[in-house]
Amino acid sequence: QVSRRAQIRMTDEEMREVLEESKTIILCSIGKDGSPHPMPMWFGLEEDGAVIMTTFTKSQKILNIKRDSRVSLLAEAGETYSDLQGVVIYGNAEIDDEVEHVFDTLRKISVRMGTVRAEDTESVREGLLASARKRCRIRVVPEKVVTWDHRKLGGAY
Repeated sequence: QVSRRAQIRMTDEEMREVLEESKTIILCSIGKDGSPHPMPMWFGLEEDGAVIMTTFTKSQKILNIKRDSRVSLLAEAGETYSDLQGVVIYGNAEIDDEVEHVFDTLRKISVRMGTVRAEDTESVREGLLASARKRCRIRVVPEKVVTWDHRKLGGAY
């Protein structure tokens, strides 16, 4: 008999679909006192499955990640128990403050979120660059992933 856990596990394609449809992901870094520090983040996905985000260089998230790079990420969807879906990604966050890398990430996320149209990225380049100079890119390569899709249970628990 197949376990409930195995029944609700997503395929890689299903997981990517949930991530692509999610507007935000919750980034949990580890605070100075060891407590979780969850923050909602706009994000992008790279071809290799890495999750990319940007944040201000002086933010608490960056201080936490510099101290301990272990993070978890949560994306979820669904309004009722029977249609809950979720993806938790565990990994180590890499911090990159190279302005062009941060700019490229900001551009990708801005287009994804609809705050900038793809064809307008050059006209807003200076504004994005000004922001990129104050920010870092965070990149998380999944080391462990846990997924669930309660819709696969067909209403039976």
